[in-house]
Amino acid sequence: MRLSELCQGLAVRADGGDAEVADLATDSRKVGPGTLFAALSGTKADGARFAADAISRGASAILAGEDAELDVAVPVLRSADPRRAIAQIAARFFGPQPETIVAVTGTSGKTSIAAFTRQIWAGNGLESASIGTTGVASSKRNDYGTLTTPDPVDLARLLSELKAEGVTHAAMEASSHGLVQRRLDGVSLAAAAFINLGRDHMDYHVDVEDYFAAKMRLFDTLLPKGAPAVIFGDDAWSARAVEVATRAGALVHTVGRTGSLLRLKRLEHERHRQIAEIEAEGHIYRIVLPLAGEFQMSNALVAAGLAIATGTPVEAALVATEHLKGASGRLELAGTTRAGAPVFVDYAHKPEALENVLASVRPFTTGRVVVVFGCGGDRDRLKRPIMGEIATRLADVVIVTDDNPRSEEPASIRAAILDAAPGAREIGDRREAIRAAVSLGEAGDTIVVAGKGHEIGQTIGTETLHFSDHEEVREAIAREA
Repeated sequence: MRLSELCQGLAVRADGGDAEVADLATDSRKVGPGTLFAALSGTKADGARFAADAISRGASAILAGEDAELDVAVPVLRSADPRRAIAQIAARFFGPQPETIVAVTGTSGKTSIAAFTRQIWAGNGLESASIGTTGVASSKRNDYGTLTTPDPVDLARLLSELKAEGVTHAAMEASSHGLVQRRLDGVSLAAAAFINLGRDHMDYHVDVEDYFAAKMRLFDTLLPKGAPAVIFGDDAWSARAVEVATRAGALVHTVGRTGSLLRLKRLEHERHRQIAEIEAEGHIYRIVLPLAGEFQMSNALVAAGLAIATGTPVEAALVATEHLKGASGRLELAGTTRAGAPVFVDYAHKPEALENVLASVRPFTTGRVVVVFGCGGDRDRLKRPIMGEIATRLADVVIVTDDNPRSEEPASIRAAILDAAPGAREIGDRREAIRAAVSLGEAGDTIVVAGKGHEIGQTIGTETLHFSDHEEVREAIAREA
Protein backbone atom coordinates (compact mmCIF):
# COMPACT_ATOMS: atom_id res chain seq x y z
CA MET A 1 0.00 0.00 0.00
CA ARG A 2 1.30 3.45 -0.91
CA LEU A 3 2.11 5.88 1.90
CA SER A 4 -0.29 8.49 0.48
CA GLU A 5 -3.17 6.05 0.55
CA LEU A 6 -2.31 4.81 4.03
CA CYS A 7 -2.06 8.18 5.74
CA GLN A 8 -4.85 10.08 3.97
CA GLY A 9 -6.86 11.97 6.60
CA LEU A 10 -4.78 10.48 9.42
CA ALA A 11 -1.34 12.11 9.17
CA VAL A 12 0.46 14.71 7.04
CA ARG A 13 3.36 13.86 4.73
CA ALA A 14 5.83 16.48 5.86
CA ASP A 15 8.97 15.20 4.16
CA GLY A 16 9.91 12.95 1.27
CA GLY A 17 8.03 11.05 -1.40
CA ASP A 18 5.32 8.45 -1.65
CA ALA A 19 6.95 5.24 -0.45
CA GLU A 20 5.48 1.75 -0.68
CA VAL A 21 4.65 0.31 2.75
CA ALA A 22 5.02 -3.42 3.32
CA ASP A 23 4.50 -3.55 7.09
CA LEU A 24 4.05 -1.46 10.25
CA ALA A 25 5.95 -1.42 13.56
CA THR A 26 6.15 0.58 16.78
CA ASP A 27 9.34 -1.21 17.87
CA SER A 28 12.45 -0.60 15.76
CA ARG A 29 13.61 -4.17 16.46
CA LYS A 30 10.59 -5.46 14.51
CA VAL A 31 11.30 -3.33 11.44
CA GLY A 32 12.01 -5.02 8.12
CA PRO A 33 12.27 -3.79 4.52
CA GLY A 34 9.44 -1.44 3.58
CA THR A 35 8.14 -0.94 7.13
CA LEU A 36 6.46 2.25 8.32
CA PHE A 37 8.01 2.87 11.74
CA ALA A 38 5.97 4.79 14.32
CA ALA A 39 8.43 6.75 16.46
CA LEU A 40 6.23 7.15 19.53
CA SER A 41 7.18 9.09 22.63
CA GLY A 42 6.82 7.00 25.79
CA THR A 43 7.30 7.37 29.53
CA LYS A 44 10.84 5.99 29.37
CA ALA A 45 12.11 6.78 25.89
CA ASP A 46 11.41 8.90 22.81
CA GLY A 47 10.81 6.76 19.75
CA ALA A 48 12.56 9.35 17.56
CA ARG A 49 15.84 8.12 19.07
CA PHE A 50 15.28 4.79 17.32
CA ALA A 51 14.47 6.19 13.87
CA ALA A 52 18.02 5.67 12.60
CA ASP A 53 17.99 2.07 13.80
CA ALA A 54 14.64 1.51 12.06
CA ILE A 55 15.99 2.94 8.80
CA SER A 56 19.07 0.74 9.03
CA ARG A 57 16.72 -2.24 9.19
CA GLY A 58 14.82 -1.14 6.09
CA ALA A 59 12.13 1.30 7.22
CA SER A 60 10.59 3.07 4.23
CA ALA A 61 8.95 5.89 6.23
CA ILE A 62 8.65 7.31 9.75
CA LEU A 63 5.54 8.45 11.63
CA ALA A 64 6.23 10.93 14.43
CA GLY A 65 4.75 13.75 16.48
CA GLU A 66 4.66 17.29 15.14
CA ASP A 67 7.55 18.37 17.37
CA ALA A 68 9.74 15.28 17.05
CA GLU A 69 13.26 16.10 15.89
CA LEU A 70 14.14 13.94 12.90
CA ASP A 71 16.83 14.27 10.27
CA VAL A 72 16.28 11.27 8.02
CA ALA A 73 16.38 10.45 4.33
CA VAL A 74 13.01 8.66 4.18
CA PRO A 75 9.51 10.15 4.05
CA VAL A 76 8.19 11.45 7.37
CA LEU A 77 4.54 11.56 8.47
CA ARG A 78 3.55 14.06 11.14
CA SER A 79 0.59 13.86 13.51
CA ALA A 80 -0.55 15.80 16.57
CA ASP A 81 -1.48 12.41 18.07
CA PRO A 82 0.81 9.81 16.49
CA ARG A 83 -0.43 7.02 18.78
CA ARG A 84 -3.98 7.46 17.54
CA ALA A 85 -2.71 7.83 13.99
CA ILE A 86 -0.78 4.54 14.00
CA ALA A 87 -3.78 2.69 15.44
CA GLN A 88 -6.02 3.98 12.67
CA ILE A 89 -3.34 3.46 10.01
CA ALA A 90 -2.94 -0.13 11.22
CA ALA A 91 -6.68 -0.73 10.91
CA ARG A 92 -6.56 0.61 7.34
CA PHE A 93 -3.44 -1.40 6.46
CA PHE A 94 -4.55 -4.79 7.80
CA GLY A 95 -8.14 -4.46 6.67
CA PRO A 96 -11.43 -6.05 7.75
CA GLN A 97 -12.11 -6.93 11.39
CA PRO A 98 -14.82 -9.15 12.92
CA GLU A 99 -18.24 -7.56 12.43
CA THR A 100 -19.02 -7.39 16.14
CA ILE A 101 -16.32 -6.33 18.60
CA VAL A 102 -16.95 -5.46 22.23
CA ALA A 103 -14.53 -4.20 24.87
CA VAL A 104 -14.68 -4.28 28.65
CA THR A 105 -12.81 -2.07 31.08
CA GLY A 106 -12.46 -1.96 34.87
CA THR A 107 -9.94 -2.97 37.48
CA SER A 108 -10.88 -6.61 38.10
CA GLY A 109 -12.81 -9.12 36.02
CA LYS A 110 -11.94 -8.03 32.48
CA THR A 111 -10.33 -11.35 31.55
CA SER A 112 -13.29 -13.38 32.80
CA ILE A 113 -15.86 -11.13 31.14
CA ALA A 114 -14.11 -11.33 27.76
CA ALA A 115 -13.86 -15.12 28.06
CA PHE A 116 -17.47 -15.46 29.24
CA THR A 117 -18.79 -13.27 26.43
CA ARG A 118 -16.96 -15.42 23.90
CA GLN A 119 -18.42 -18.58 25.45
CA ILE A 120 -21.98 -17.19 25.50
CA TRP A 121 -21.72 -16.26 21.83
CA ALA A 122 -20.20 -19.65 20.98
CA GLY A 123 -22.96 -21.40 22.90
CA ASN A 124 -25.41 -19.68 20.57
CA GLY A 125 -23.67 -20.78 17.39
CA LEU A 126 -21.54 -17.71 16.73
CA GLU A 127 -17.87 -17.98 15.72
CA SER A 128 -16.24 -15.96 18.47
CA ALA A 129 -12.92 -15.02 20.05
CA SER A 130 -11.61 -13.35 23.20
CA ILE A 131 -8.48 -11.22 23.53
CA GLY A 132 -6.83 -10.30 26.81
CA THR A 133 -4.40 -11.00 29.61
CA THR A 134 -4.43 -14.76 29.14
CA GLY A 135 -4.04 -14.50 25.38
CA VAL A 136 -6.30 -15.14 22.39
CA ALA A 137 -8.93 -17.88 22.36
CA SER A 138 -11.29 -19.03 19.63
CA SER A 139 -12.44 -22.32 18.16
CA LYS A 140 -9.28 -22.34 16.03
CA ARG A 141 -6.61 -21.02 18.43
CA ASN A 142 -5.59 -20.75 22.06
CA ASP A 143 -2.53 -18.49 22.12
CA TYR A 144 -0.92 -17.50 25.42
CA GLY A 145 -0.42 -13.75 25.84
CA THR A 146 1.27 -11.26 28.16
CA LEU A 147 -0.46 -7.93 27.49
CA THR A 148 -4.03 -7.11 28.53
CA THR A 149 -4.45 -4.91 25.45
CA PRO A 150 -2.03 -5.63 22.57
CA ASP A 151 0.05 -3.05 20.73
CA PRO A 152 -2.17 -1.32 18.09
CA VAL A 153 -0.26 -2.84 15.18
CA ASP A 154 -0.38 -6.33 16.67
CA LEU A 155 -4.05 -5.84 17.53
CA ALA A 156 -5.01 -4.76 14.00
CA ARG A 157 -3.06 -7.69 12.55
CA LEU A 158 -4.74 -10.08 14.99
CA LEU A 159 -8.25 -8.84 14.29
CA SER A 160 -7.63 -9.22 10.56
CA GLU A 161 -6.41 -12.79 11.11
CA LEU A 162 -9.45 -13.63 13.23
CA LYS A 163 -11.74 -12.24 10.55
CA ALA A 164 -9.98 -14.41 7.94
CA GLU A 165 -10.46 -17.43 10.23
CA GLY A 166 -14.22 -16.84 10.22
CA VAL A 167 -14.61 -15.06 13.56
CA THR A 168 -17.63 -12.76 13.51
CA HIS A 169 -17.72 -11.80 17.21
CA ALA A 170 -14.76 -10.77 19.39
CA ALA A 171 -14.60 -9.66 23.02
CA MET A 172 -11.51 -7.89 24.30
CA GLU A 173 -10.13 -6.29 27.43
CA ALA A 174 -9.45 -2.57 27.51
CA SER A 175 -6.76 -1.72 30.06
CA SER A 176 -6.14 1.83 31.27
CA HIS A 177 -2.67 1.69 29.69
CA GLY A 178 -4.17 0.51 26.41
CA LEU A 179 -6.80 3.23 26.41
CA VAL A 180 -4.38 6.05 27.24
CA GLN A 181 -1.87 4.78 24.69
CA ARG A 182 -4.55 4.67 21.96
CA ARG A 183 -4.16 0.93 21.33
CA LEU A 184 -7.90 0.52 20.64
CA ASP A 185 -8.31 3.64 18.51
CA GLY A 186 -8.39 1.61 15.31
CA VAL A 187 -11.06 -0.81 16.54
CA SER A 188 -14.67 -0.47 15.43
CA LEU A 189 -16.68 -1.20 18.59
CA ALA A 190 -20.25 -2.49 18.70
CA ALA A 191 -20.58 -2.24 22.49
CA ALA A 192 -18.51 -1.59 25.61
CA ALA A 193 -18.72 -2.48 29.30
CA PHE A 194 -17.52 -1.30 32.72
CA ILE A 195 -17.25 -3.65 35.70
CA ASN A 196 -15.57 -1.80 38.61
CA LEU A 197 -12.78 0.51 39.73
CA GLY A 198 -10.26 -0.15 42.47
CA ARG A 199 -6.70 0.78 43.30
CA ASP A 200 -4.30 -0.26 40.54
CA HIS A 201 -1.51 1.15 38.36
CA MET A 202 -0.82 4.05 40.71
CA ASP A 203 2.77 3.82 39.48
CA TYR A 204 1.43 4.95 36.07
CA HIS A 205 -1.55 7.19 36.77
CA VAL A 206 -1.37 10.44 38.74
CA ASP A 207 -4.24 9.43 41.03
CA VAL A 208 -7.48 7.44 41.06
CA GLU A 209 -9.34 10.20 39.22
CA ASP A 210 -6.78 10.04 36.41
CA TYR A 211 -7.14 6.25 36.40
CA PHE A 212 -10.93 6.53 36.14
CA ALA A 213 -10.67 9.09 33.33
CA ALA A 214 -8.44 6.68 31.42
CA LYS A 215 -11.05 3.93 31.76
CA MET A 216 -13.83 6.27 30.67
CA ARG A 217 -12.06 7.03 27.39
CA LEU A 218 -13.65 3.77 26.21
CA PHE A 219 -17.06 5.46 26.42
CA ASP A 220 -16.44 9.16 25.86
CA THR A 221 -14.06 8.73 22.89
CA LEU A 222 -14.12 5.25 21.36
CA LEU A 223 -17.68 3.92 21.62
CA PRO A 224 -19.86 5.25 18.75
CA LYS A 225 -22.82 7.39 19.79
CA GLY A 226 -25.95 5.30 20.18
CA ALA A 227 -24.02 2.07 20.77
CA PRO A 228 -24.79 0.00 23.89
CA ALA A 229 -22.83 0.48 27.11
CA VAL A 230 -23.21 -2.27 29.71
CA ILE A 231 -22.41 -1.03 33.23
CA PHE A 232 -22.21 -3.21 36.33
CA GLY A 233 -24.50 -1.26 38.63
CA ASP A 234 -23.28 -2.23 42.09
CA ASP A 235 -19.77 -0.76 42.21
CA ALA A 236 -18.90 2.47 44.02
CA TRP A 237 -17.95 4.01 40.65
CA SER A 238 -20.96 2.70 38.71
CA ALA A 239 -23.05 5.85 38.91
CA ARG A 240 -20.21 7.96 37.55
CA ALA A 241 -19.59 5.48 34.75
CA VAL A 242 -23.28 5.60 33.84
CA GLU A 243 -23.09 9.40 33.83
CA VAL A 244 -20.05 9.43 31.51
CA ALA A 245 -21.55 6.89 29.10
CA THR A 246 -24.92 8.66 29.03
CA ARG A 247 -23.31 12.04 28.41
CA ALA A 248 -21.31 10.49 25.55
CA GLY A 249 -24.53 9.38 23.87
CA ALA A 250 -24.35 5.65 24.63
CA LEU A 251 -27.42 3.46 25.12
CA VAL A 252 -26.80 2.53 28.76
CA HIS A 253 -27.82 -0.82 30.27
CA THR A 254 -27.03 -1.80 33.86
CA VAL A 255 -26.70 -5.26 35.37
CA GLY A 256 -26.39 -6.53 38.95
CA ARG A 257 -28.51 -6.21 42.07
CA THR A 258 -29.60 -2.75 40.91
CA GLY A 259 -29.59 -3.62 37.21
CA SER A 260 -32.09 -2.43 34.64
CA LEU A 261 -31.26 -5.00 31.95
CA LEU A 262 -30.42 -7.94 34.24
CA ARG A 263 -31.35 -7.65 37.92
CA LEU A 264 -29.92 -10.17 40.37
CA LYS A 265 -32.82 -10.93 42.72
CA ARG A 266 -31.41 -13.81 44.76
CA LEU A 267 -28.09 -15.63 45.02
CA GLU A 268 -27.27 -18.87 46.83
CA HIS A 269 -23.64 -19.93 47.25
CA GLU A 270 -22.36 -23.49 47.11
CA ARG A 271 -18.74 -24.65 47.11
CA HIS A 272 -18.33 -24.93 43.34
CA ARG A 273 -21.42 -23.21 41.98
CA GLN A 274 -24.03 -20.49 42.56
CA ILE A 275 -27.79 -20.54 42.08
CA ALA A 276 -29.32 -17.25 41.02
CA GLU A 277 -32.67 -15.74 40.21
CA ILE A 278 -32.37 -13.00 37.60
CA GLU A 279 -35.11 -10.66 36.48
CA ALA A 280 -35.11 -9.62 32.82
CA GLU A 281 -37.85 -8.24 30.61
CA GLY A 282 -40.44 -8.91 33.33
CA HIS A 283 -39.51 -12.58 33.72
CA ILE A 284 -37.56 -14.41 36.45
CA TYR A 285 -34.88 -16.82 35.22
CA ARG A 286 -33.24 -19.38 37.50
CA ILE A 287 -29.66 -20.15 36.51
CA VAL A 288 -26.94 -22.31 38.01
CA LEU A 289 -23.52 -20.77 37.43
CA PRO A 290 -20.87 -23.52 37.69
CA LEU A 291 -18.31 -21.19 39.30
CA ALA A 292 -17.60 -20.10 42.87
CA GLY A 293 -17.42 -16.50 44.05
CA GLU A 294 -20.01 -13.73 43.82
CA PHE A 295 -17.60 -11.67 41.70
CA GLN A 296 -17.89 -14.40 39.05
CA MET A 297 -21.64 -13.93 39.03
CA SER A 298 -21.06 -10.20 38.50
CA ASN A 299 -18.70 -10.99 35.63
CA ALA A 300 -21.21 -13.41 34.11
CA LEU A 301 -23.97 -10.78 34.24
CA VAL A 302 -21.81 -8.23 32.43
CA ALA A 303 -20.88 -10.83 29.81
CA ALA A 304 -24.51 -11.81 29.33
CA GLY A 305 -25.37 -8.11 29.06
CA LEU A 306 -22.81 -7.64 26.29
CA ALA A 307 -24.16 -10.66 24.42
CA ILE A 308 -27.74 -9.41 24.75
CA ALA A 309 -26.74 -5.88 23.72
CA THR A 310 -25.20 -7.30 20.53
CA GLY A 311 -28.19 -9.40 19.51
CA THR A 312 -28.32 -12.59 21.59
CA PRO A 313 -31.83 -13.24 23.00
CA VAL A 314 -32.06 -12.78 26.78
CA GLU A 315 -33.05 -16.36 27.60
CA ALA A 316 -30.39 -17.81 25.28
CA ALA A 317 -27.69 -15.67 26.89
CA LEU A 318 -28.70 -16.62 30.43
CA VAL A 319 -28.98 -20.32 29.61
CA ALA A 320 -25.46 -20.18 28.15
CA THR A 321 -24.07 -18.92 31.49
CA GLU A 322 -24.84 -22.35 32.96
CA HIS A 323 -22.04 -23.81 30.85
CA LEU A 324 -19.34 -21.22 31.48
CA LYS A 325 -15.78 -22.27 32.22
CA GLY A 326 -13.65 -19.93 34.29
CA ALA A 327 -10.70 -18.10 32.79
CA SER A 328 -7.32 -19.55 33.69
CA GLY A 329 -6.16 -18.53 37.15
CA ARG A 330 -9.42 -16.89 38.18
CA LEU A 331 -10.50 -18.64 41.40
CA GLU A 332 -9.48 -21.84 39.65
CA LEU A 333 -9.47 -25.08 41.60
CA ALA A 334 -5.89 -26.36 41.33
CA GLY A 335 -6.28 -29.36 43.61
CA THR A 336 -7.57 -30.72 46.90
CA THR A 337 -5.42 -31.58 49.90
CA ARG A 338 -5.35 -35.07 51.39
CA ALA A 339 -7.66 -33.81 54.15
CA GLY A 340 -10.15 -32.47 51.59
CA ALA A 341 -9.36 -28.74 51.57
CA PRO A 342 -9.72 -27.15 48.09
CA VAL A 343 -6.78 -25.08 46.86
CA PHE A 344 -7.68 -22.23 44.51
CA VAL A 345 -5.29 -20.23 42.34
CA ASP A 346 -6.32 -16.66 41.65
CA TYR A 347 -4.78 -13.71 39.79
CA ALA A 348 -5.71 -11.25 42.56
CA HIS A 349 -2.73 -8.89 42.83
CA LYS A 350 -4.52 -5.68 43.79
CA PRO A 351 -6.50 -4.74 46.91
CA GLU A 352 -10.08 -5.02 45.65
CA ALA A 353 -9.37 -8.27 43.83
CA LEU A 354 -7.86 -9.85 46.94
CA GLU A 355 -10.81 -8.66 49.01
CA ASN A 356 -13.27 -10.08 46.48
CA VAL A 357 -11.69 -13.51 46.31
CA LEU A 358 -11.33 -13.89 50.08
CA ALA A 359 -14.89 -12.72 50.67
CA SER A 360 -16.13 -15.08 47.96
CA VAL A 361 -14.73 -18.27 49.51
CA ARG A 362 -15.96 -17.50 53.04
CA PRO A 363 -19.63 -18.53 52.47
CA PHE A 364 -18.66 -22.12 51.63
CA THR A 365 -15.74 -22.45 54.08
CA THR A 366 -16.68 -24.17 57.35
CA GLY A 367 -13.10 -24.13 58.64
CA ARG A 368 -10.29 -21.65 58.03
CA VAL A 369 -9.45 -19.49 55.03
CA VAL A 370 -5.72 -19.73 54.31
CA VAL A 371 -4.14 -17.26 51.88
CA VAL A 372 -0.69 -17.05 50.27
CA PHE A 373 0.13 -13.77 48.53
CA GLY A 374 2.74 -11.08 47.90
CA CYS A 375 3.12 -7.84 45.96
CA GLY A 376 5.10 -7.12 42.80
CA GLY A 377 8.22 -4.99 42.77
CA ASP A 378 8.58 -1.74 40.80
CA ARG A 379 4.84 -1.17 41.09
CA ASP A 380 2.47 0.80 43.32
CA ARG A 381 4.07 0.64 46.79
CA LEU A 382 1.09 2.09 48.65
CA LYS A 383 -1.09 -0.94 47.96
CA ARG A 384 1.20 -3.25 49.98
CA PRO A 385 -0.04 -2.39 53.49
CA ILE A 386 -3.60 -2.15 52.13
CA MET A 387 -3.38 -5.74 50.93
CA GLY A 388 -1.79 -6.83 54.19
CA GLU A 389 -4.74 -5.39 56.13
CA ILE A 390 -7.27 -7.02 53.80
CA ALA A 391 -5.61 -10.43 54.11
CA THR A 392 -5.49 -10.41 57.92
CA ARG A 393 -9.07 -9.14 58.14
CA LEU A 394 -10.60 -11.70 55.80
CA ALA A 395 -8.36 -14.78 56.18
CA ASP A 396 -7.61 -16.87 59.24
CA VAL A 397 -4.08 -17.81 58.19
CA VAL A 398 -1.94 -15.41 56.14
CA ILE A 399 1.37 -16.34 54.51
CA VAL A 400 3.26 -13.44 52.93
CA THR A 401 5.64 -14.42 50.14
CA ASP A 402 7.29 -13.06 46.99
CA ASP A 403 5.48 -12.17 43.77
CA ASN A 404 7.65 -10.84 40.94
CA PRO A 405 9.99 -8.67 43.06
CA ARG A 406 11.72 -7.44 39.89
CA SER A 407 14.49 -4.95 40.75
CA GLU A 408 13.38 -4.39 44.35
CA GLU A 409 14.71 -6.16 47.41
CA PRO A 410 12.09 -8.88 48.10
CA ALA A 411 12.41 -8.59 51.89
CA SER A 412 11.51 -4.88 51.78
CA ILE A 413 8.32 -5.63 49.83
CA ARG A 414 7.32 -8.30 52.33
CA ALA A 415 8.10 -5.95 55.23
CA ALA A 416 5.73 -3.31 53.84
CA ILE A 417 2.94 -5.89 53.71
CA LEU A 418 3.73 -7.33 57.15
CA ASP A 419 3.59 -3.88 58.75
CA ALA A 420 -0.18 -4.04 58.29
CA ALA A 421 -0.56 -7.80 58.74
CA PRO A 422 -0.09 -8.71 62.41
CA GLY A 423 0.18 -12.45 62.95
CA ALA A 424 1.02 -13.23 59.32
CA ARG A 425 3.77 -15.72 58.53
CA GLU A 426 6.65 -14.66 56.29
CA ILE A 427 8.00 -17.26 53.84
CA GLY A 428 9.91 -15.53 51.05
CA ASP A 429 10.34 -18.58 48.82
CA ARG A 430 7.02 -18.86 46.99
CA ARG A 431 7.39 -22.61 46.48
CA GLU A 432 7.91 -23.15 50.19
CA ALA A 433 5.04 -20.80 51.02
CA ILE A 434 2.65 -22.83 48.86
CA ARG A 435 3.86 -26.08 50.40
CA ALA A 436 3.35 -24.67 53.88
CA ALA A 437 -0.21 -23.60 53.06
CA VAL A 438 -1.08 -26.99 51.57
CA SER A 439 0.30 -28.78 54.62
CA LEU A 440 -2.05 -26.72 56.82
CA GLY A 441 -5.21 -27.60 54.89
CA GLU A 442 -7.73 -29.54 56.95
CA ALA A 443 -11.31 -30.65 56.30
CA GLY A 444 -13.51 -27.56 55.92
CA ASP A 445 -10.60 -25.23 55.13
CA THR A 446 -10.14 -23.29 51.89
CA ILE A 447 -6.69 -22.34 50.59
CA VAL A 448 -6.16 -19.45 48.18
CA VAL A 449 -2.86 -18.86 46.37
CA ALA A 450 -3.19 -15.32 45.04
CA GLY A 451 -1.25 -13.02 42.77
CA LYS A 452 0.01 -14.90 39.73
CA GLY A 453 -2.99 -16.80 38.43
CA HIS A 454 -2.33 -17.98 34.88
CA GLU A 455 1.25 -16.66 34.78
CA ILE A 456 4.09 -19.14 34.32
CA GLY A 457 7.04 -16.94 35.27
CA GLN A 458 8.58 -15.31 38.34
CA THR A 459 10.60 -12.14 37.63
CA ILE A 460 13.55 -11.66 39.97
CA GLY A 461 15.90 -8.84 39.02
CA THR A 462 15.94 -8.81 35.22
CA GLU A 463 15.49 -12.57 34.87
CA THR A 464 12.16 -14.35 34.50
CA LEU A 465 12.25 -17.93 35.76
CA HIS A 466 9.62 -20.56 35.08
CA PHE A 467 7.12 -20.68 37.93
CA SER A 468 3.50 -21.80 37.94
CA ASP A 469 1.27 -21.64 41.01
CA HIS A 470 -0.83 -24.44 39.50
CA GLU A 471 2.20 -26.72 39.16
CA GLU A 472 3.45 -25.88 42.63
CA VAL A 473 0.06 -26.60 44.19
CA ARG A 474 -0.13 -29.99 42.49
CA GLU A 475 3.43 -30.81 43.52
CA ALA A 476 2.76 -29.77 47.13
CA ILE A 477 -0.36 -31.97 47.25
CA ALA A 478 1.58 -34.91 45.77
CA ARG A 479 4.21 -34.53 48.49
CA GLU A 480 1.51 -34.78 51.14
CA ALA A 481 0.09 -38.01 49.75
